[in-house]
Amino acid sequence: MKIAFLINNAYGIGGTIRATVNLSRALADRHDVEVVSVHQVSDTPELAFDERVTLTPLIDMRTDRPTYEGDHPLTAEPCTMFPDTGAAANSTRLPYSALQDERIGTWLRGTDADVVIATRPDLNGYLARDGQNRYLRIGQEHLSLDAHNPTLRAHQNRAIAQLDAFVTVSGADAAQYRRALPEVPARILCIPNGVPQPAVEPSDLRSNVIVAAGRLIAIKRYDRLIDAFAKVAAAHPDWSLRLYGRGPERPKLRQRIDELGLYDRVLLMGPVSPIETEWAKGAIAAVSSDMESFGMTIVEAMHCGVPVISTDCPHGPAEIIDGTNGVLVPLDTGVDGYAAALDRLMADVYLRERLGAAARRRAQTYEPSALSLRYETLFQELAASPRKPATKPTTKPSTKALTETARRGTWWSKLRSALPARPDTLVEPAPAPAPAPTSTPDPSVDPLPTPPPVAFARVADDRSITIRLDAAALPPGPLDFLARLRRDPKGRHIRVPIPSATSPRITLDPTEHELPEGRWDCYVTSHAPAGTPGTSGKKTRLVCALAERARSVGSAPALVDGNVTAVLPYATADGFLALRTWQRPAHAEVTGITIGDAHATVTARLYAPDLPRPLDDASVIAVSRQGDTYDFTVEPSVAEEPSSFSFTLPYSRALARRNSAHDVWDLRLYVGHASPPVTIGRIGGDIVDRKKTDVVPSVHLSHSTRGATRAKPFFTVTNDLALNLRDYVASHEQAGTGAGAGAGAGAGVGSDAELPIRRSC
Repeated sequence: MKIAFLINNAYGIGGTIRATVNLSRALADRHDVEVVSVHQVSDTPELAFDERVTLTPLIDMRTDRPTYEGDHPLTAEPCTMFPDTGAAANSTRLPYSALQDERIGTWLRGTDADVVIATRPDLNGYLARDGQNRYLRIGQEHLSLDAHNPTLRAHQNRAIAQLDAFVTVSGADAAQYRRALPEVPARILCIPNGVPQPAVEPSDLRSNVIVAAGRLIAIKRYDRLIDAFAKVAAAHPDWSLRLYGRGPERPKLRQRIDELGLYDRVLLMGPVSPIETEWAKGAIAAVSSDMESFGMTIVEAMHCGVPVISTDCPHGPAEIIDGTNGVLVPLDTGVDGYAAALDRLMADVYLRERLGAAARRRAQTYEPSALSLRYETLFQELAASPRKPATKPTTKPSTKALTETARRGTWWSKLRSALPARPDTLVEPAPAPAPAPTSTPDPSVDPLPTPPPVAFARVADDRSITIRLDAAALPPGPLDFLARLRRDPKGRHIRVPIPSATSPRITLDPTEHELPEGRWDCYVTSHAPAGTPGTSGKKTRLVCALAERARSVGSAPALVDGNVTAVLPYATADGFLALRTWQRPAHAEVTGITIGDAHATVTARLYAPDLPRPLDDASVIAVSRQGDTYDFTVEPSVAEEPSSFSFTLPYSRALARRNSAHDVWDLRLYVGHASPPVTIGRIGGDIVDRKKTDVVPSVHLSHSTRGATRAKPFFTVTNDLALNLRDYVASHEQAGTGAGAGAGAGAGVGSDAELPIRRSC
């Protein structure tokens, strides 16, 4: 049978999208599945749909394409579906108009699907109004009844009466809908969202990292989580908190983090996909919402063996967490109650391990394969019981109505025969048999495109990186793994034979493979026999399925063959596997930054095999990108711990040397007069680009000629620490480019792009 999902935007990373990706993949094992996205905002989805699932966009919103339709004449006319409170009234990024009316209605009237599943209130309304009796019409509720304002709630409730079924993701919400709509003939029931078990290595729960993920919106109450962490932070100085996601609350959260002085321990990580690699870095997963319709993030974290602390909010968490596999915090205990739960788990690794093991067992019950069978059961039951009218008719049905009922009954019979037999138990379906060998391909038929080779990378405890390749997508013949240093005039590369075609994997060990600092692109290529010069031959870039860096969390740079070294795998912006490497004769790793009223204090640890110790004669020089005339020097304080030191950057010293609208000083450590400069930054740990995550607040100063000036330290594109002073324009701060929205990252991009870095004096 053909099953179609109608979704607003399949190209993002929200919970509804993830749920649709998971369910469509599971249903594609036995059915023809299509996902219809009302909007297309990028060339490819951020979350990968199964290759067997057809993705059909209705409106092209890609502004850089000639097919862009954001200025279509119909966009000037009003939407007719819930116009007072739905997407037409509340969506600023993708507002609904008459164009959505026309495209959605046309598709619903013309689709050849046997089942159509809509995924949000507006789309449930379209399905009720424009859907056809020749297919089953099923609405989904990915929020909850109470999450909608009264007007939207009334609109959707009227639409539900015209559907065959309405599926919520929590049992409590289904019961609430049934109580609110006792006369509605539609089946109202709960089928939770499916969450697949990820391929990542489970967390070892010893990272001292708390992880939270989701849209940065008010109802998620990340402010509660930040305030709770602040209450216990002093008692657990080695712990940090990471928030993954994007959303309108980001500036407020950034401001709160800065107010509490937690900017070096609470990181806004931005959106990450796939998120499972980040759950696996956590020792605790945190959900602090006022309302969770289901709690997909809870199950995702549980799959990775991470115990979850969640507010006991309506409706989903209490249906997943039972006290043996996580912790529920009553909402009425507020910040104090949440802080107490954090404190308890942060202090007890054995409790975390016990809860984490139970969490993995609980997560298995949400496998999409099992939940897809519940949808199939629903289809069977709806097909077996033709829908009754909403109210008992008071007059004799017309001939047309009787004809429609008979036609629909015939279609239901066909639908029943198309469905698999109803299972007695929810079991994983047997895999389809392999296709029989085919004869010589017909040259007149275009071959199917060859899928790109896919790689799974994982960092080990010994700093080596294992790269496993998907054998099914590899080209035939003997192959090598090839990594090439990007934009390297010397053309440096490494080439490693792939030993097995059935289980292809290689290991990159920094002690065996020379990896100069930079970014390395990864390929598979035809095998080059020993002694063959160069890297000629066809090479294919590797797509990154997973880049697991959990074992690098909190790690220090390594000393390898006389160099300070760090290597991390990551996915590029366009989804390919790459390596980020650092290799330096010496390096000072930043361990803390404290921002004062007009200065910054930095603590660091020196890693170097040959430099003299202790650091009694060391100095820190702020190297201006405008020239050495504008350099200045500060004296570090040597700590009792060997190789550790601190220094204070008085902004007044930099302010007196302002020379342009944007002045940047790169910070270097000098140990002795004859020693070369040592970089100061953060190359240890698991984070590839510190300038995006390790953001500290700015300070506003006054310059005698340039006027208002914003000063702040930031991490550059090479993860080195620098100081920038730039003309302050209030509108930039208000627009989200200042400290309140993580301006340090933006400043780093601008400074590295516009001004050359002086590597030495």
